[in-house]
Amino acid sequence: MLFEFWHNFTHNLFRPLLLFFYMGFLIPLLRIQFEFPYVLYQGLTLYLLLAIGWRGGEELATIDASSIGGVLGFIVLGFVTNLLIGFAAYWLLSRMTKMRRIDRATVAGYYGSDSAGTFATCLGVLVTLDIAVDAYMPVMLAVMEIPGCIVALVLVARLRARGMDAQGTMADEPGYNPRASRRLVAAAVGEAHAATRHGSDSDVALHEREYAPPHETAPAPSPPSHAALLREVLLNPGLYLLFGGIIIGLVSRLQGASVIADGDHVFVGAFQGILCIFLLEMGMTASRKLKDLRTAGRGLIAFGLLAPNVFALSGILIIHTYSQVTGTHFEAGSYVLFAVLCGAASYIAVPAVQRMAIPEASPTLPLAASLGLTFSYNVTIGIPLYLQVAKSINAWFPVS
Repeated sequence: MLFEFWHNFTHNLFRPLLLFFYMGFLIPLLRIQFEFPYVLYQGLTLYLLLAIGWRGGEELATIDASSIGGVLGFIVLGFVTNLLIGFAAYWLLSRMTKMRRIDRATVAGYYGSDSAGTFATCLGVLVTLDIAVDAYMPVMLAVMEIPGCIVALVLVARLRARGMDAQGTMADEPGYNPRASRRLVAAAVGEAHAATRHGSDSDVALHEREYAPPHETAPAPSPPSHAALLREVLLNPGLYLLFGGIIIGLVSRLQGASVIADGDHVFVGAFQGILCIFLLEMGMTASRKLKDLRTAGRGLIAFGLLAPNVFALSGILIIHTYSQVTGTHFEAGSYVLFAVLCGAASYIAVPAVQRMAIPEASPTLPLAASLGLTFSYNVTIGIPLYLQVAKSINAWFPVS
C-alpha cells in the first residue's frame, strides 16, 4: 500500500496541470517581468465555471429518479459540513494565531466555503486518471460555497454587537478607537481590496493603518441591507455562472445527445487545456500572496497547511459514513471531490461578500492563507493524498 501511495503521489505531482502551476509559481520568485492579463483571468474563470456546470448538467440528466432522495440528503449534509468547518476554523484560529478577532472571522469564512479553482483542478486530475465522478458534484460545489459567507457574517455581527470599533478592533485589542470613522475605513479598505487581486505591493494590513483622527465625526454609512447581502451571497457572478451552466447542460442533454455534441467540443474537449492556462495564473498569484504571511505570524502559516488535511480527511470520513448509513453509492472520484470541497478555501465568493459587508477586515490575510498556502497545498500534495486515503478507506471498510 505504501509503495502504491508513493507511486501515485509522485506520478500525480508531474502531470501537465501541476507543471503549469509550478511554472507560474516560479515567475515572481525568479522576478520575470510578466503580468498575466486580468481580463484573460476573468475569461478563464468564466469558462471553467460554465464548463463545470455544463458537464454536471449533462450528467444530471442521466440520474435515476429513485436516487433523488439520497442526492438531496447528501447536498444538505455538504452544506451543514462546511458550516461546521467554518466555525471549527474560527476556533482553531483563536488558539493558533494572535490575529484580530475580525480577521479570524473572515479567514474562517474563507475556509467554510470552497474553491472553484481547486475543484476544477481535482476534476481535471480525475478525468486524466479515468476515475468516475457522480453527476451532482458541481451542484455540491455551488451549495458548499454559501456556508462560508454565512459564517463570516454571523461571527462579525457578534463582534459588532460586543463593541467592535470602525477599524475592526475590539476593546481589548491594540489600537482600539471607538471614535474612528467607518467612512474613511471603508475607503481605505476598498483601495486595499483593489490592490489584492492584482498582486500589488501596496497591500495593507488594516490594523497597521491610521484611518481617522480622534475628532473625526463623519457619519458612518448604513450597513448593507439583508436583501443586498442575500443577493451577494446567492447571486454572486460565480454561483450564477455555475448554476447557469448546470441548467443549460441539463436542458440540452434532455433533448438528446446530438443537441450537445457541438458544445462538448468547447466545454469538455478544451477543458484540460484551458485549466492549464488558468493554473499558470493561479501559480503566479499564490506565489505573490506568500509575502503577505509575514504580517500574520507562524500561527496562520501552520493553520493554512493544517486545515486542508483536517477538513478534507474529515470530509472523506463523513461521505463514507453517509454511504454506510444510507446505502447511497458514491463513485470513487466523488470521495476526492468532497474532500476538496471540505478542505479548500474560497477566493471568489467570500472576498466579494467581505468587500461589501465587512470592510473593516484585512483583505490580504485571508487570501494569503487561502491562495498562498491552502490552494498550493491542495493542488500539489492534497489531491493525490486524498485519492489514496479514499481508496484505502473503501478497501478497509467496503460499503455493503
